[in-house]
Amino acid sequence: MANKTRKKNSAEGGTRRGQQVTPERLMQLSFAYAPPLIISAAVSNKVFDSLAAGAKTLDQVARQTGASQRGLRSIMNALIGLNLLKKDRQGKYSLTPESAAFLLSNKPGTQAGFFETILPQLNSKWIHLSETVRTGRPVRAVNKEAEGTGFFSELVENIIPMSSPAAQALANHLKLSKAKNDLRVLDLAAGSGIWGIAVAQKSPHVRVTAVDWAGMIPTTKRITRKFGVAERFKYIEGDLLEADFGSGYDLAILGHILHSEGEERSRQLLKKTFRALRPGGTIAIGEQLVNDQRTGPAVGLMFAVQMLVNTEKGDTFSFNEIKSWLEDSGFQKVRKVKAPGPSPLILASKPIKLPSGS
Repeated sequence: MANKTRKKNSAEGGTRRGQQVTPERLMQLSFAYAPPLIISAAVSNKVFDSLAAGAKTLDQVARQTGASQRGLRSIMNALIGLNLLKKDRQGKYSLTPESAAFLLSNKPGTQAGFFETILPQLNSKWIHLSETVRTGRPVRAVNKEAEGTGFFSELVENIIPMSSPAAQALANHLKLSKAKNDLRVLDLAAGSGIWGIAVAQKSPHVRVTAVDWAGMIPTTKRITRKFGVAERFKYIEGDLLEADFGSGYDLAILGHILHSEGEERSRQLLKKTFRALRPGGTIAIGEQLVNDQRTGPAVGLMFAVQMLVNTEKGDTFSFNEIKSWLEDSGFQKVRKVKAPGPSPLILASKPIKLPSGS
């Protein structure tokens, strides 16, 4: 019996060793740049918007958008292959549920703005990846105020649909709708303000202090007015490590900030945030996490390359790395909270009773 097993294993091993390696997967990867660029071209040429009212022929879409029939035929057929458009037997194109929900310019939660305005900027940085790998430095970093204000002023509103579900999940987890007393919230590198907006929408008792670069604050103010919560926001201008946060906050939110700061500044920021919270206060962190071995998930590993081409020190980190930074800063009860998106939220608490000398 043992001999038969050895023969079977040997045969299987021989089959595995004899399998032919082909370049097919590499060929597929070589065109991985194409889908986002096709979507970007479709959004820019109003293809999805033109189909919002119903199915149309290629000629009708061309007349409505002013784009060439040749160009439209090419990208619209490709969008069928991407399951973002459909075509019936009469040759009429129509939206799929996914494109109808997320690629119409006037829909809440739309991703159209990202594909139209932000994606081209990101692509321009990735073109220099080979040079950046050689030098270890981006051609132009965007995590500095002078260089980054324009970029982030455009970016933050377009990524609201990505951050909002996780922000809502945080507000629900903390049961803020049941708050009976005033709740002071510190929204760090607030950007659009969507994390603070989400918690403010849950209770009239929430008061938010938003911290960001001086050039970003007008964008934050505009978006808080748009969401109807501006009267419960106040603003602090400056670099995260230089601005005076004040103290006594119940909740501090770092919504996708640490990856662009890098380890050293992140550690300093967590210690500063610890001091700004009241005893018993909570810190909430949103991040793209990778595993401890940095072997997955793929989206987190590729996002680390995004940080390479855009920032001086940025990276993606594992839960255990961030957990150790939080504990070194004095936080306790570090835990994960499930949220929509690629990674869970990370929450931790400032002890109610601090050690003497703290």
